Amino acid sequence: MPKSKRSKVVHLTSVTKKTREQKEQLFGNIRQCVPEYQHCFVFSVDNMRNNQLKDLRRDMADSRMFFGKTKLMARALGQTPEDEQADGIHGLARHLTGTVGLIFTNRDPSDVLSTLQSVSAIDFARAGAVAPRGFRVPPGVVYSTGGEVPAEDDVPMAHSIEPELRKLGVPTRLVKGKVVLGAEDGSGSEGYVVCREGDVLDGRQTRLLKLFSVCLSEFRVRVLAYWSAASSEVTEVEADPAAASMEEDSD
Repeated sequence: MPKSKRSKVVHLTSVTKKTREQKEQLFGNIRQCVPEYQHCFVFSVDNMRNNQLKDLRRDMADSRMFFGKTKLMARALGQTPEDEQADGIHGLARHLTGTVGLIFTNRDPSDVLSTLQSVSAIDFARAGAVAPRGFRVPPGVVYSTGGEVPAEDDVPMAHSIEPELRKLGVPTRLVKGKVVLGAEDGSGSEGYVVCREGDVLDGRQTRLLKLFSVCLSEFRVRVLAYWSAASSEVTEVEADPAAASMEEDSD
């Protein structure tokens, strides 16, 4: 039979697993940094965003930052006093769980803490994120921010968006060119709940939040602990909630 001439989907991007050579390179680079820098920080990232992480790398260009398999990073530092690469640094291993990275630096710890803890950026939530608060579209004429700002400071939702709102499950309709939810005067309806506090957001909810310009995600860096060569001690800065919950479950 002749080959089908129907158009085929060609994926231009692909995700490949890290090779053994890449893992060995990460392992070696971390070990090389231990004697070269005075401090090693373990930091955690909430709501990862590549653009913000690139900005952080640029701001700390005099330091080295690593992301990788936590078990691999822990082995590179050393997990016991017998295999640690510097006195006391094995104490960081227990903090290497979840979405964490390492920063090697010669900056003063107070400067690093100030820099990292000031990093914050508000963005639209992605599927799988937990809603920090609820969002409800009030009844009546639907405005572009869904009631997030007073009506006098807002503009009505564009009528061209109404079909997509209905497709996403919001029972809207067009009345004289305006997008309306329930009665036009807002009576007889409690509005439409897009999400409640604590919801694990799905793709439909995140799309609705974006349509209403509601940002519920915050990129944030939390410093969990750091090691200093001068004292050979690990200083805990902030407990990791994910690690704490895992310890509670194991108990």
